[in-house]
Amino acid sequence: MAQYPAHIQSDGEGFTVSFRDIPEALTCGDTLADATLMATDALRTAMDFYFEDRRSVPTPSPAKKGETLIQLPASVWAKVLLLNEMLRQGITPAELARRLGTRPQDVNRIVNLGHATKIDTIDAALASLGRELEIALK
Repeated sequence: MAQYPAHIQSDGEGFTVSFRDIPEALTCGDTLADATLMATDALRTAMDFYFEDRRSVPTPSPAKKGETLIQLPASVWAKVLLLNEMLRQGITPAELARRLGTRPQDVNRIVNLGHATKIDTIDAALASLGRELEIALK
Protein backbone atom coordinates (compact mmCIF):
# COMPACT_ATOMS: atom_id res chain seq x y z
CA MET A 1 0.00 0.00 0.00
CA ALA A 2 1.03 3.60 -0.37
CA GLN A 3 3.09 5.28 2.31
CA TYR A 4 3.59 9.01 1.94
CA PRO A 5 6.58 10.72 3.59
CA ALA A 6 5.56 13.33 6.14
CA HIS A 7 7.62 16.07 7.71
CA ILE A 8 6.70 16.30 11.38
CA GLN A 9 8.28 19.11 13.37
CA SER A 10 7.85 20.70 16.74
CA ASP A 11 6.44 24.21 16.65
CA GLY A 12 7.02 24.92 20.34
CA GLU A 13 3.43 24.21 21.37
CA GLY A 14 2.90 20.93 19.55
CA PHE A 15 3.77 19.38 16.23
CA THR A 16 2.94 20.32 12.64
CA VAL A 17 2.73 17.83 9.79
CA SER A 18 3.14 18.44 6.07
CA PHE A 19 3.55 16.20 3.02
CA ARG A 20 5.77 17.27 0.12
CA ASP A 21 3.92 14.98 -2.32
CA ILE A 22 0.44 16.06 -1.17
CA PRO A 23 0.72 19.75 -0.19
CA GLU A 24 -3.01 19.95 0.61
CA ALA A 25 -2.46 17.60 3.57
CA LEU A 26 -1.56 19.77 6.53
CA THR A 27 -2.31 19.09 10.17
CA CYS A 28 -0.98 19.36 13.71
CA GLY A 29 -1.19 17.71 17.09
CA ASP A 30 -0.39 18.44 20.71
CA THR A 31 1.94 15.44 20.94
CA LEU A 32 4.01 13.53 18.41
CA ALA A 33 1.63 10.57 18.68
CA ASP A 34 -1.39 12.84 18.17
CA ALA A 35 0.24 14.56 15.17
CA THR A 36 1.05 11.19 13.59
CA LEU A 37 -2.54 10.02 14.05
CA MET A 38 -3.87 13.29 12.62
CA ALA A 39 -1.50 12.92 9.64
CA THR A 40 -3.33 9.81 8.46
CA ASP A 41 -6.64 11.66 8.57
CA ALA A 42 -5.19 14.72 6.80
CA LEU A 43 -3.72 12.57 4.05
CA ARG A 44 -7.02 10.75 3.52
CA THR A 45 -8.98 14.01 3.54
CA ALA A 46 -6.62 15.64 1.02
CA MET A 47 -7.36 12.85 -1.42
CA ASP A 48 -10.93 14.19 -1.66
CA PHE A 49 -9.58 17.33 -3.40
CA TYR A 50 -7.98 15.24 -6.15
CA PHE A 51 -11.11 13.17 -6.65
CA GLU A 52 -13.42 16.19 -6.68
CA ASP A 53 -11.21 17.99 -9.22
CA ARG A 54 -10.50 14.79 -11.20
CA ARG A 55 -6.76 15.38 -10.86
CA SER A 56 -4.15 12.66 -10.81
CA VAL A 57 -2.94 11.85 -7.29
CA PRO A 58 0.86 12.04 -7.00
CA THR A 59 2.52 8.76 -6.11
CA PRO A 60 4.55 8.72 -2.91
CA SER A 61 8.22 9.67 -3.09
CA PRO A 62 10.84 7.75 -1.16
CA ALA A 63 11.22 9.07 2.37
CA LYS A 64 14.10 11.39 3.10
CA LYS A 65 16.06 11.44 6.34
CA GLY A 66 13.88 12.63 9.19
CA GLU A 67 10.57 11.98 7.46
CA THR A 68 7.89 9.65 8.81
CA LEU A 69 5.96 7.34 6.49
CA ILE A 70 2.18 7.64 6.79
CA GLN A 71 0.16 4.85 5.23
CA LEU A 72 -2.91 5.58 3.16
CA PRO A 73 -5.73 3.09 3.87
CA ALA A 74 -5.81 0.22 1.34
CA SER A 75 -9.38 1.01 0.30
CA VAL A 76 -8.40 4.59 -0.52
CA TRP A 77 -5.21 3.56 -2.32
CA ALA A 78 -7.13 1.15 -4.58
CA LYS A 79 -9.47 3.98 -5.58
CA VAL A 80 -6.48 6.30 -6.15
CA LEU A 81 -5.02 3.72 -8.53
CA LEU A 82 -8.34 3.53 -10.38
CA LEU A 83 -8.72 7.32 -10.62
CA ASN A 84 -5.15 7.76 -11.85
CA GLU A 85 -5.60 5.06 -14.51
CA MET A 86 -8.90 6.53 -15.69
CA LEU A 87 -7.26 9.94 -16.04
CA ARG A 88 -4.17 8.49 -17.74
CA GLN A 89 -6.35 6.75 -20.33
CA GLY A 90 -8.87 9.61 -20.64
CA ILE A 91 -11.73 7.34 -19.54
CA THR A 92 -14.87 9.06 -18.25
CA PRO A 93 -17.17 7.51 -15.64
CA ALA A 94 -19.74 7.06 -18.44
CA GLU A 95 -17.24 5.12 -20.55
CA LEU A 96 -16.18 2.99 -17.59
CA ALA A 97 -19.85 2.26 -16.86
CA ARG A 98 -20.33 1.15 -20.48
CA ARG A 99 -17.32 -1.17 -20.20
CA LEU A 100 -18.59 -2.62 -16.92
CA GLY A 101 -22.17 -2.96 -18.15
CA THR A 102 -23.51 -0.75 -15.38
CA ARG A 103 -24.92 2.73 -14.85
CA PRO A 104 -22.73 5.88 -14.68
CA GLN A 105 -24.02 6.61 -11.16
CA ASP A 106 -22.67 3.22 -10.06
CA VAL A 107 -19.23 4.21 -11.35
CA ASN A 108 -19.50 7.57 -9.61
CA ARG A 109 -19.86 5.64 -6.35
CA ILE A 110 -16.81 3.53 -7.16
CA VAL A 111 -14.67 6.66 -7.53
CA ASN A 112 -16.14 8.34 -4.44
CA LEU A 113 -13.91 8.03 -1.37
CA GLY A 114 -16.92 8.43 0.92
CA HIS A 115 -18.61 5.34 -0.51
CA ALA A 116 -17.48 1.88 0.60
CA THR A 117 -16.65 -0.23 -2.44
CA LYS A 118 -15.83 -3.92 -2.56
CA ILE A 119 -12.28 -4.61 -3.69
CA ASP A 120 -13.66 -6.98 -6.34
CA THR A 121 -15.54 -4.06 -7.88
CA ILE A 122 -12.40 -1.93 -8.05
CA ASP A 123 -10.51 -4.90 -9.47
CA ALA A 124 -13.17 -5.35 -12.18
CA ALA A 125 -13.02 -1.64 -13.03
CA LEU A 126 -9.23 -1.79 -13.36
CA ALA A 127 -9.48 -4.96 -15.45
CA SER A 128 -11.83 -3.17 -17.84
CA LEU A 129 -9.02 -0.65 -18.27
CA GLY A 130 -6.56 -3.42 -19.07
CA ARG A 131 -4.90 -3.30 -15.64
CA GLU A 132 -4.53 -5.86 -12.87
CA LEU A 133 -4.80 -5.07 -9.18
CA GLU A 134 -2.21 -6.95 -7.12
CA ILE A 135 -2.43 -7.55 -3.38
CA ALA A 136 0.71 -8.78 -1.67
CA LEU A 137 2.16 -9.47 1.76
CA LYS A 138 5.57 -8.12 2.72
